[in-house]
Amino acid sequence: MRVDERLLKYVSYWTTSSEDSDTIPSTDRQFNLAKELEKELLDLGLQKVTLTDHCYIYGLIPATPGYEDKKAVGFISHMDTAPDFSGENVKPQIIPDYNGEDVILKGTGDVLKTSDFPELKTLKGRTLITTDGTTLLGADDKAGVAEIMTAAEQLISSDIPHGDIWIGFTPDEEVGHGADLFDLDYFKADFAYTVDGDYEGEVAYENFNAASAVFAVKGVNVHPGEAKDIMVNAALVACEIQSQLPPMETPAHTEGREGFYHLTDMSGDVAAATLSYIIRDHDKVMFETRQKKMQEIADSMNQKYGVGTVTLTIHDSYANMLEIIEKNTYVVDIAKKAISSVGLEPVSRPVRGGTDGARLSFMGLPCPNLGTGGYGFHGPFEHISVEGMETAVAVIKEIVRITAEL
Repeated sequence: MRVDERLLKYVSYWTTSSEDSDTIPSTDRQFNLAKELEKELLDLGLQKVTLTDHCYIYGLIPATPGYEDKKAVGFISHMDTAPDFSGENVKPQIIPDYNGEDVILKGTGDVLKTSDFPELKTLKGRTLITTDGTTLLGADDKAGVAEIMTAAEQLISSDIPHGDIWIGFTPDEEVGHGADLFDLDYFKADFAYTVDGDYEGEVAYENFNAASAVFAVKGVNVHPGEAKDIMVNAALVACEIQSQLPPMETPAHTEGREGFYHLTDMSGDVAAATLSYIIRDHDKVMFETRQKKMQEIADSMNQKYGVGTVTLTIHDSYANMLEIIEKNTYVVDIAKKAISSVGLEPVSRPVRGGTDGARLSFMGLPCPNLGTGGYGFHGPFEHISVEGMETAVAVIKEIVRITAEL
């Protein structure tokens, strides 16, 4: 089956994950795609194929004779799509010989603009796949799933010698739990790659350090007519907290390796208020400084309005995998060599986000991220080219070949 055929098949499955769940998977519907992938892996002849109770899938392509002692490589993608936008009833638009111009999304009339997505012009002449505007596409990360599956099929039917090749598909990456229950005792790769990036030729090994922070504000609510020197308006205290954060250190004003504070949710009234943030920075020292800044704000509010007025809770989410990859640079060298061998210039940019690979790297599995060829993730302007996916398949196969030569 062609890689684009697989993508179109997989995006027909509704697999949106949920941030409002404390289970893994966060939505049972992810099992529908998982069961299909389990069947396909078995049909391809993989060994040790397992679908766990928590919706993780593993499979093994055994080493070819004489290559059993070579390093085992793994490839991992996630099955869920982001809850940021609807992933139900996806209706892809397929545009052969794309002209490199703006695209009308027929379901809504919205326009996929080259001014917003300048890479579109580089896709001229290719077969472009977009949404119809009513949903996201789900190329993040069903393109990665399709690329891994297609590479597996081609490797099995080829005469390319290789060591063990492990394949893994995870749930709930989009809500930060994709690596939580990943079984590294079963998935016996020496190193791996998530196939979950965007740019063709990308190998990413530097991501944000990440944490979540919640300010809980307790007010004092009395009748406004008798409030002099008594009332503490929690909603106003919340506004004061936000005002003490640097206004230019937000997602809308930062890029590259610049970190930020991001207010994701706020609610409240006179009696109580809550501010929810995410904290991001590539630099570990700056990341810790941002957390200290928030604690200083909480302390100053309690000094001003009384002890117990503000409670700050911070939870670390994931760390920058660069710390691990710097000790295992061969995994990046292999990927760059593979990318170059298919005719592309390797692209390594700091990822302004996280991947399952970041968590897995700290769990003992060095795991950079490879590009899928997709763009505009998490919304109605998501798009990908067939040729970009085919290139990703070629990169995976080259990584396997190069690993067998080590």
